[in-house]
Amino acid sequence: MSVAAPPEAQLAATGDVTVLGAARAYLEKVRAGDVGSLPVVFGMVIITIVFTAKVSVFFTAVNFNNLIVQMAPIALIAIGVVFVLLLGEIDLSIGFVSGLGGVAVAWFQDPGTGHHVPGGVAIALAIGLGALIGLFQGSFVALVGVPSFVVTLAGLLAWQGVIIKWIGSQATIGIQDKYVNDMANYFFTRTASWVIAAVISLGFALTTFAGLMARRRAQLPIGNPALSAIRVGFVTAVTFGVTAISNHDRGLSLAGLIVVAMLAFWTFVARRTTFGRHVYAVGGNAEAARRAGISVPFIRIAVFMISGAMAALGGVLFAARLGGVDLSVGGGSTLLDAIAAAVIGGTSLFGGRGRVVAALLGALVIRTIANGLGLIGSSSATEFVITGAILLAAVTLDTISRRRLERSGR
Repeated sequence: MSVAAPPEAQLAATGDVTVLGAARAYLEKVRAGDVGSLPVVFGMVIITIVFTAKVSVFFTAVNFNNLIVQMAPIALIAIGVVFVLLLGEIDLSIGFVSGLGGVAVAWFQDPGTGHHVPGGVAIALAIGLGALIGLFQGSFVALVGVPSFVVTLAGLLAWQGVIIKWIGSQATIGIQDKYVNDMANYFFTRTASWVIAAVISLGFALTTFAGLMARRRAQLPIGNPALSAIRVGFVTAVTFGVTAISNHDRGLSLAGLIVVAMLAFWTFVARRTTFGRHVYAVGGNAEAARRAGISVPFIRIAVFMISGAMAALGGVLFAARLGGVDLSVGGGSTLLDAIAAAVIGGTSLFGGRGRVVAALLGALVIRTIANGLGLIGSSSATEFVITGAILLAAVTLDTISRRRLERSGR
């Protein structure tokens, strides 16, 4: 499977870099089967309209902030899943790896364990543990050749056992450290929220401008600067809109800011670095990437380390939101929600196609459905059925899209 060229290159290739030309190029891409995140955006609009009509408190600032905090852990785990899926691999261990991250941060910060460390250090140790697990599992996939499905299925079983053994007779470990608890429970003041919104908007604008200048220096086509201005304007509008809604309640949540920071960082890695280009190349055609001089084993191991680290970070937020961990940590629907979020958001199961923002979009869909159904009093069974149906629709769309792209030669 080929890797899609950057939007600027696709537009430049048409010879039409006007705003109207960009619209035509996008419509052509959609007709060819590359719908990207368009379905999930329309889906979110419909879901929001339906639940707003059914429940008066759904579209309120209080529920909006609650939804962000509920969505954050799944979005963080799903970011790692996106990288794994870009290689055409799977990681079934992320649920209990996130659980291990939660147990680790709770255990290290607990004075009763005799290993009490500051909250920031405990968080770093938990993330490091997740990365080590990714290194361990990724080595079997990349160096030994064991299918990732088998390796991570074994991890799913093994890490669940480690959690049970680690917690042991305590049954639960409470989180007492303020810095750990604040990750999911801290909200910025209104003034600080506006400042953060301004910094995010300015940062995105400067990054976009720097990208255009870098392409110009490299004598690459930059397209129509007006299109970049439109993107900057859209991101700014969304950022200040979210801030305005949040400030009607408690202000921006630290959990949401962590998601934005990770989203920005990993998007930069995927789109602007050699490593990111190599990930897409390996996912598109591993043999061609190997012949081009890319270290395929290194890319695979690194991607599984990213998955493990992000799963552990998501587990830390889960633990912080609940105020502790117990024997059920990492279980339930954590695994399925994270994988479903990446796929529903637009990441292809066949590798080589998808964006990091898919994790956020998919997580928003899943948690919005769960939140709305909870408000109207529906059972968890209904939530599972609806989420399963959406996941099946997303995979079906991905399969059809892939066939159409192959026929069109893209």
